[in-house]
Amino acid sequence: MDRLDSLFPAAADIPEAYRLGEPLEQRDYLVDGHLQRWDGPLATVRSPVWLKTEDGEQQVILGSAPLLDADTALTALDAAVRAYDKGRGAWPNMRVAERIQHVEAFLARMREQRQAVVKLLMWEIGKNLKDSEKEFDRTCDYIVDTIGALKELDRRSSRFELEQDTLGQIRRAPLGVALCMGPYNYPLNETFTTLIPALIMGNTVVFKPAKFGVLLIRPLLEAFRDSFPAGVINVIYGRGRETVSALMASGKVDVFAFIGTNKAASDLKKLHPRPHRLRAALGLDAKNPGIILPEVDLDNAVNEAVTGALSFNGQRCTALKILFVHEQVVDAFLDKFQRKLASLKPGMPWEPGVSLTPLPEAGKVDYLNGLVTDAVAHGAQVVNEGGGQSRGSFFYPALLYPVNPQMRVYHEEQFGPVVPVVPYRDLQTVIDYVLDSDFGQQLSIFGTDSAQVGQLVDTFANQVGRINLNAQCQRGPDTYPFNGRKNSAEGTLSVHDALRVFSIRTLVATKFQQSNKQLISDIIRNRESSFLTTDYIF
Repeated sequence: MDRLDSLFPAAADIPEAYRLGEPLEQRDYLVDGHLQRWDGPLATVRSPVWLKTEDGEQQVILGSAPLLDADTALTALDAAVRAYDKGRGAWPNMRVAERIQHVEAFLARMREQRQAVVKLLMWEIGKNLKDSEKEFDRTCDYIVDTIGALKELDRRSSRFELEQDTLGQIRRAPLGVALCMGPYNYPLNETFTTLIPALIMGNTVVFKPAKFGVLLIRPLLEAFRDSFPAGVINVIYGRGRETVSALMASGKVDVFAFIGTNKAASDLKKLHPRPHRLRAALGLDAKNPGIILPEVDLDNAVNEAVTGALSFNGQRCTALKILFVHEQVVDAFLDKFQRKLASLKPGMPWEPGVSLTPLPEAGKVDYLNGLVTDAVAHGAQVVNEGGGQSRGSFFYPALLYPVNPQMRVYHEEQFGPVVPVVPYRDLQTVIDYVLDSDFGQQLSIFGTDSAQVGQLVDTFANQVGRINLNAQCQRGPDTYPFNGRKNSAEGTLSVHDALRVFSIRTLVATKFQQSNKQLISDIIRNRESSFLTTDYIF
């Protein structure tokens, strides 16, 4: 507890570069190419950071954000519907090269806001400086890669094909109006991995920022406004159950991009009156297991497991949420894990070398304490020194052992710094856990016996979206598919796949005869269609 007593600083102790000014009262939202002012109620935005004051430690109030009502949210949707105009709008009919120019203009404006966004990432969600900078830069790289992937896709689509005396050109066309919502743990990166592909493929968008990480979008509102035609991108705020529910119930949303819980996604999808018209791209819950085999490079397994379980305090859908360790190596594994965990530095996000930071979600510390208490009541121990201790919004990681199916943490996705370790003798125990799980995003296998590892790969290939060998679960590289089975995902996201998720292949075809060839040649030569074209984008 000595470390926790000195965890939160006084305001004067914060380096000048990372201090915040007065709380930001944000009333702006973006609809139809204009920043609108909201004069209604506001939601208080609290930081996970607490500060020492004369009256004790107090949570920092960062500012406030608009609590839009359903009617106001629907004005944003109507703007997107008008801009799409049933596929006849300027944006969905714009040449690909021109849409790319708009996205490039936005990227240039976005890069100017790096310092402001990084600072707000630290203060709003408690992400350390290194990871906040990485999230911003990775997002910019993702936009660049998306532009490159679309150029390549368009180049391949620019040629005509001749099959069975039928001449045709197959190109990708937008789907309509997209509703994009991202998660609080990656409020910039994971949001933009759906938002940017949706836009660049010609869809119009209503974007609602994550519940935490809401203020960090404010520095980008002018960039959105100035970089895209009116109505193409609209940014709303407020409680999802009021605003988003109204948008879905309207039936005017064609694409639903959401990262959150499977229950929330299911509830929202049920509101749509025309479900067969709705395309969904969903990143949902996960309970990714790490499986440590008896023949294993234990040092590597521990290093990857610590990072996989506790990077950004375990608040990642791709985090390792439960560890199955063979009884032959479990004692050595726990000893090494504890020592590695003890080296992780707790502190404020801007402090050099900090790995463990406060948690942004209200009630999260109490929830994690409940998991630990339940596990201990059913026979587990907190085996690391100081594990489970908390102060304010900070929770020191708890390594739980031995964990069994009676415990909540065996089944629930903790989404935080609680690490359950399950000893096993028979590998069938682990296999049954994966087969019976409601989730199927990823898993990690740690072992050196090629026969055993190969057998497990075959066993799990039809259970999860990604199998990691001697490495933690993760999303990147962004060119690799990111998906899941069961209740963990719907659709596949990667730089390449996302372009396809937010579009549909459309074919223009004609009989291969002279008059038709001449017609198509005239259309292309006279540039009388933005869809039928053989332009090559450099």
